[in-house]
Amino acid sequence: MFDFIVRRARLADGGLTDIAVHNGKIAALGEVSGQATREYDLAGLFYLSAGWIDSHVHCYPNSPIYHDEADCIGVATGVTTVVDAGSTGADDVDEFCRLTRSARTQVYALLNIARTGIVTQNELADMTQIDRVGVREAVQRLPGFILGIKARISSSVVGKNGVQPLIRAKAIQQENGGLPLMVHIGNNPPDLDEIADLLDSGDIITHCYNGKPNRILTPAGQLRASVHRALERGVRLDVGHGTASFSFDVARVAIAQGILPQTISSDIYCRNRLNGPVHSLAHVMAKFFSVGMTLPQIIDCVTANAADGLRLSQKGRLEVGYDADLTVFDVQDASCVFTDSEGQSATGDKQLVPLAAVVAGRWFVTEEGKKHHVFDL
Repeated sequence: MFDFIVRRARLADGGLTDIAVHNGKIAALGEVSGQATREYDLAGLFYLSAGWIDSHVHCYPNSPIYHDEADCIGVATGVTTVVDAGSTGADDVDEFCRLTRSARTQVYALLNIARTGIVTQNELADMTQIDRVGVREAVQRLPGFILGIKARISSSVVGKNGVQPLIRAKAIQQENGGLPLMVHIGNNPPDLDEIADLLDSGDIITHCYNGKPNRILTPAGQLRASVHRALERGVRLDVGHGTASFSFDVARVAIAQGILPQTISSDIYCRNRLNGPVHSLAHVMAKFFSVGMTLPQIIDCVTANAADGLRLSQKGRLEVGYDADLTVFDVQDASCVFTDSEGQSATGDKQLVPLAAVVAGRWFVTEEGKKHHVFDL
C-alpha cells in the first residue's frame, strides 16, 4: 500500500509517468500498479519534476538587511528546498537553524565566512571578522544544516582587502573537508580575473550573468579567458538573479555561445519578492525561455544540477529511493513582460505556474494551485 500515486504526470521531456510514494521516499515509477491511500491523476495535463531547489535565497527572518520567511519563498511557490546563501555566519547560524525547523519547506544554509553574516553590506572589509575556528565549530555542530560556505567578493563587501577574503575562504574550505564554496561576484575591485583564477572544481560563481563592468563577458561579448579556464577546471555558474545581478543582454549572449548556468537561483528576499524583479523562482526560471533555454534544461538547473552542486545526494531526481520531493506545475502559453536587474524588459510567451509542492511525501498546494482549484485537498 503506497501513501499516494500520481498518475499520468508529464515530464519535462514530454513523456508520461506514474509515481508512487511511501514513507517520504519515491517507491515506484513508470506504469505503477498497486493500491494507495490517495491517487492524483494529472491526465497528462500538468508537469511533474523532482522538487525545485532554490540554491541561493535569503530567508533568515532576523536579518536586518535581507530577510524573508522560508515558506513564502518555498512551498507557497512550488519550491521544496531553499538554501540560504550567507545571511548568517557563525554567530547566528544556530538561531537560524532553530527558526527553520518549523518550516514546511526544507531549509539549508551556506555559512558566511564572516562570523556576523550580512548585518552590514561590507562584512569582509574587516579581516578579523573571518573566524576560521568559528566556522569549523559551526560546521561540526550543524552538519545536516550547513551545506557549504559563502564569500561575497565585490568592492562594496571587501573594501580594500581585494581577494584576501577569498584566499582565506579557500583555506577554510580545505580545512572543512572541501565543502562547496559559493562566491558572489559584482563590482570591482577585485577584478573577476583574480577571483576566477583562485577557484577550483565544484566552486560556484553566483550572479554569473550580472551586467556590471566586472562581468563574465569581455566588452566584445566573448567569455573572459580566466572564466573559460575556471569552467574547464569544473567551476560552476549560478544565476543568483537578485535585485542587481541579472542582465538579459549578458545571459542571451552567453547562452548563445553555450555558456549555460549549472543552476538557476533567485537570490530572493522579501523586497525583491514583493516589488520585483524576482517575485519567485518560477518567475526567474521562465525568463530563461526568453534567452534560449529549453524546459528540460531549465528544470535540470533547479533539480539534478542544484542537488549535485550542493551534494544533496537524495534529492533532485525522480528515482526510486530518493526523497519524495516533487513539484507539480503548468507551462502556460501566455505573453508576459519580464524585467531584469538592469531595468531592461523582454517579452516572453511562456510562464511557469507551480501548482503543488511535495516535501518528503507531504502535499502542499501552492497559491496558484489554490487559485486554479487543481487539487481538492
